[in-house]
Amino acid sequence: MSFETTLAARGLGPLVRGSARTLQLNLTKRCNLACHHCHVESSPKRSEAMDARTLERALELLARSPGIDTLDITGGAPEMHPGFRGLVRASRALGRNVIDRCNLVILDEPGHGDTAEFLAAQRVRVIASLPCYQEGNVDGQRGRGVFERSVAALRVLNALGYGRPGSGLALDLVYNPVGASLPPAQSSLERDYKRELESRFGIVFDRLLTLTNMPIRRYADWLARRGELEAYQALLVNHFNPEAVSELMCRTTVSVDFRGELFDCDFNQALDLPAGGARRTLFELDSLDDLESEPIATAEHCFGCTAGAGSSCGGALTA
Repeated sequence: MSFETTLAARGLGPLVRGSARTLQLNLTKRCNLACHHCHVESSPKRSEAMDARTLERALELLARSPGIDTLDITGGAPEMHPGFRGLVRASRALGRNVIDRCNLVILDEPGHGDTAEFLAAQRVRVIASLPCYQEGNVDGQRGRGVFERSVAALRVLNALGYGRPGSGLALDLVYNPVGASLPPAQSSLERDYKRELESRFGIVFDRLLTLTNMPIRRYADWLARRGELEAYQALLVNHFNPEAVSELMCRTTVSVDFRGELFDCDFNQALDLPAGGARRTLFELDSLDDLESEPIATAEHCFGCTAGAGSSCGGALTA
């Protein structure tokens, strides 16, 4: 049964966009890591990046769209884009909340030694990848030495006030399963993370966000090599949760790739499924509000966002 058929059978479809609240910009495919679960297939070998004209247009539309209260910056490693800091400053000057989706180890790469201080000065919310609190699992998924470097980066962020009560500097961590399984309950896993990271390393943070791995691109290839792709896809279908549908991030997020093309979510962007079913760029809009009530592009990977407690860039969708 397809995702659209499943929605129709439950009286939940078709999906349409609501009022946009988040603009998510994928600035670059370039990254200092090459994680096997990465659905956008970023790596140090990629060079695609948003040009200055498209960045300027994104800021123009942000200023024209008062309903958008958050700019969510992702990649690749978005900090590697030469326009990253200018984009952050301009968005903060417009009064928008800014999220940096950070892989943590970028903070000690050459040329990025002051990035943490910049983020703190601009009051940027950091959402940082840490798929486990155990070294072996993290290094197995993301590369040798990544866990140790991640711990060091988190200590730097804590020293600046990130994750500490009353600082106003939000630090959230992202968990995604190491194997072909659904994430455990977000609230209980958050307690485990907080206990282990504080007792072992003195690290504190605000929230843990659990994400389901999408069986697309690099992660799908990894599952196929292990002979687990079909079983994982069945797992997602069999755990469809109708309560997650109303909270799907595609209803309120506008996802934009490095070319300025519009998508309903980061996963559709990876699969090249354009928003509204037709290719458009930021230059064809007068306001991001123009997308309201448009149909949302769906496919079988959407079962990943509706399985179990649901999954989004903001973590679990249901309790």
